Amino acid sequence: MMIADRFFAQNAGEKIRFLNRGVAVDKVRDLKNRWQKDCLDLKPDVVSILIGINDAFGKYFWKSPTSTKSFEENYRTILEQTHDVLGAKIVLLTPFMVYLTNQQLIFKIILYQKINVVKKLSKEFKTILVPLDRIFWEAGRKREPTYWSLDGIHPTATGHSLIAETWLTTTSGILTKEYS
Repeated sequence: MMIADRFFAQNAGEKIRFLNRGVAVDKVRDLKNRWQKDCLDLKPDVVSILIGINDAFGKYFWKSPTSTKSFEENYRTILEQTHDVLGAKIVLLTPFMVYLTNQQLIFKIILYQKINVVKKLSKEFKTILVPLDRIFWEAGRKREPTYWSLDGIHPTATGHSLIAETWLTTTSGILTKEYS
């Protein structure tokens, strides 16, 4: 929603429709299972994907781990379908965490396994990559972590603004005619 609002503030004349099909607590396998209905059937020109935090921490919060191998296989299937069926421009966002405590740093290794898969697939599929892990790491050096997220995972309004601003800057031109 923030990306759309910021985009239209600068491009009021554009005839673009934004659709958000994000579902709370989804993992990549859930996304893959609903990909046909929630993406392919809608035939978007641009597809933006942010998934992975629940895959990284499912073992700890829901006793439902996602192996790195399974994460990559499911994500790859989504990207192959998107590429083959739609030929859409693809934007991948790395999952991220704002580290509030030293105890949370333990999760860094698990999270970075998923982040590295996203980066690898982005190169392989020649997508635009929005490195939210790095963006929030840098932001956490400028302001206290709770400025960006109160629990380390869910962004504050300012954290969401940072994501929107970063997405628009990184994808500059992809939503307008200047990209064609």
